[in-house]
Amino acid sequence: MQCWTATNIGLIRDENQDRVDAREYSGRILAVVCDGMGGERSGSQASEIAVREFFDRFEAGYAPDLDAEGMRILLTSSVSAANSVIYTTARMDYKSFGMGTTCVAAYAEAGWLSIVNVGDSRAYLVQGGEIRQLTNDHTVVNMLLSQGKIKREEAANHPQRNMLTRAVGVERVVRPDYYHIPVEEGFLLLLCSDGLSGYCTEAEILRVIREKTADDLPQALVELALEKGGRDNISLAVVRG
Repeated sequence: MQCWTATNIGLIRDENQDRVDAREYSGRILAVVCDGMGGERSGSQASEIAVREFFDRFEAGYAPDLDAEGMRILLTSSVSAANSVIYTTARMDYKSFGMGTTCVAAYAEAGWLSIVNVGDSRAYLVQGGEIRQLTNDHTVVNMLLSQGKIKREEAANHPQRNMLTRAVGVERVVRPDYYHIPVEEGFLLLLCSDGLSGYCTEAEILRVIREKTADDLPQALVELALEKGGRDNISLAVVRG
């Protein structure tokens, strides 16, 4: 099991408010990508807190022999721990009010992925030559799509395409989605902020994955997003199993 990460400020933003980290635990990998939001430096602060608190809570409760239910509880409680600290911090300082962050995290072990997400940072699985989005975007546009109120072709340019319906730290209680997914040997997992997924199609991402070695892949995906205009911070983690 191997993991690579990359982050880039992009070509438009004044600050990189994304955070990404990955750590190994006895041959297993935990990777986290967070995309902060809020005025001035608040988004950066929110994503930094989220990654720190997530790993702190995870490591406090981690054991290599956790079963699927134990891992679900640990990952969701790690998101909740991050949520509580951000929520409290935002209410102690008016300059930080309203700050929050997306969060997508994956624990990869032989045969299985355990994933949590809040917001629109995504997890993709590449297996058998195909790419599949594993997570569900918590956005107004995705909600409208699921309700049949807009069509797929309207989503890309919808005025509310970047508006989240869930984020870490914005409300007292957070509701992360959880997925437990079987994988085959040789799988590739991609976690990314919307600086990549919001501007590059799945076909474009898959093309780069097919063309590049795992060592070169993170930077190649960053360059793909930059070629599309680099209008947001770009962060990703790649796990090869």
